[in-house]
Amino acid sequence: MTLKLGVPSKGRLMEKTFDWFGARGVQLSRTGSDREYAAAVQGVEDVSLVLLSAGEIPRELAAGRIHMGVTGTDLVHEKIADWRSKIVRIEEMGFGQADLVLAVPKSWVDVETLDDLDAVAAQFRRNHGFRLRIATKYHNLIHAHLRAYGVADYQLVDSQGATEGTVANRTAEAIADITSTGETLRANHLKVLSGVPVLRSQATLFASRMADWGETEKAALQELGSVMGRDMTEGVIHD
Repeated sequence: MTLKLGVPSKGRLMEKTFDWFGARGVQLSRTGSDREYAAAVQGVEDVSLVLLSAGEIPRELAAGRIHMGVTGTDLVHEKIADWRSKIVRIEEMGFGQADLVLAVPKSWVDVETLDDLDAVAAQFRRNHGFRLRIATKYHNLIHAHLRAYGVADYQLVDSQGATEGTVANRTAEAIADITSTGETLRANHLKVLSGVPVLRSQATLFASRMADWGETEKAALQELGSVMGRDMTEGVIHD
């Protein structure tokens, strides 16, 4: 057996992940074409690389099918209920930063806070006979956030892409999405509600509590931590 390390399979997130490990003495690389999901690890023994989409990695960690993985904080919090019982956060990696925010049309001049949104939502339902729609793919996080602030008169509309366009397309009145610069929101005439974001996210190295940590995998984790200059066993390996 080997320690299975799941990393994003393409794009800047994969490149940044490879760079991050490389700067710490562990070389990750693809060994096939762009259409092949083959990869290699140099610098530590008994570690195999598994290339997955960032959205698949939380599920594989929670199921124990991979021992470690790199993915966004937002995806772990959204996809895994009670994630701390199944996954350990090892280290934030300093890239892929983005905020999960709620945004409304700029034309809503009197809506700046969640309290304002709550008032508008109640009025919207009275005027239109249905609840204000918020487009998002982060259903669990947004439900929890709005419940915590007492916002009730809304419905979530599933959006897996081009969320910012749903207001212009009149399939939603507001959105909740991840953003790093806010440029796309501004281009679509949306503004972010004031206050702290729903969640601050970045690429993070996680380990699975659910995986089979045999002697080979434990030794590989300890060696990986030694090469990278930090203890990675806390919360993962128990005597």
